[in-house]
Amino acid sequence: MPVSSQGVTVVALLADPDAPTEIAQRMARTLPDRLADKSGQGRRFDVEVVSEPFTSGTEDPPTLMRRIMDRGRAENWDIVVALTDLPLHSHGRRLAVCLNHQDGLVLLSLPSLGGLRLQTRARQAVEEAVLGLAGPQTTGDEGPLRRQPLPGPVVNRLPPVHAGQSGERETDDVRYVVSGPRGYLRVLAGMVRANRPWRLVTGLSKALAAALATGAVATVNSTVWSLAASLSTPRLVIATVGSVATMIGWLIVDANLWHRSPESSPEARQRAALYNASTVVTVGIGVLVCYVGLMVINWVWALFILNDRVFASMTRTPLNATEYWTLSWFVASVATVGGALGSGLESDEAIRAAAYSKREQERRKLLHDDHGDQ
Repeated sequence: MPVSSQGVTVVALLADPDAPTEIAQRMARTLPDRLADKSGQGRRFDVEVVSEPFTSGTEDPPTLMRRIMDRGRAENWDIVVALTDLPLHSHGRRLAVCLNHQDGLVLLSLPSLGGLRLQTRARQAVEEAVLGLAGPQTTGDEGPLRRQPLPGPVVNRLPPVHAGQSGERETDDVRYVVSGPRGYLRVLAGMVRANRPWRLVTGLSKALAAALATGAVATVNSTVWSLAASLSTPRLVIATVGSVATMIGWLIVDANLWHRSPESSPEARQRAALYNASTVVTVGIGVLVCYVGLMVINWVWALFILNDRVFASMTRTPLNATEYWTLSWFVASVATVGGALGSGLESDEAIRAAAYSKREQERRKLLHDDHGDQ
């Protein structure tokens, strides 16, 4: 690792655009002081944020580490920490952190940190890695001087794995991985968080317009009143599940969101399964948010438009709070099916932009282009 000049360790946060850059910028506000306090050596740190798509066109960790290495050598940086919101894999393992002690390089996959408290966990992971690389050197059995990573609340919970193949040993010497069912769910939650599923609500304007129109018409339909009044809670739940599943399936199929790997290896199938799971959960959360919104809007519309005498004469049931709730619930299911049909008016690009992060959009576009050229 380059020697710090004038007692200042220059740390570069090299971040993919969009969410990683936002995380890095927020982190950089307090990171210099926190690193200085925790180092305990009277050391100063200068933190720079550089936003650029260093993962463009590849998910291969050794390739990414080489890019980071070349970028760091071209600048006056002591330590380079690269942040990406793409999940990283190698030999069937889900990578969290790759470290190169000699050159002072860190590659951090944000989805490996999970979907909750991402900003805090990312800051802790970066602090641990930087303090480990900036710490005192020790001579190990392998000969060269190495800096030992400090144990911490994030990295210490992940099992370390030494790079195996020769090409990997040239770019990083220690990797931390997430393993087991819990690790899988953690990465999945991180991928869903990176996709920001709540953006699907604003990204499906035409589908929502169709759903609102369907709900407005259904709310004043006497046949719908009778059906809602006669449905039991289990049937309403079945209607909810059916309508939401229809919307999810239609969006995935119509916008071609399902990931099909051109490779047939077990690792490729594993990656495809993880990407598809994140797609289903991302779209599912977005549709559920839309469903709840439709239910609230239908309830307000019913309060405004319905007449209790007319409702009672048609259904032989008094219009009370329970009936308002039941009707808005059932109408939300009907409107969601109408929204699924309306989503066909959206362009595939608009749906993908609403469902995926920018890195994931670029990754899928590149994969689609490469597959189309074959």
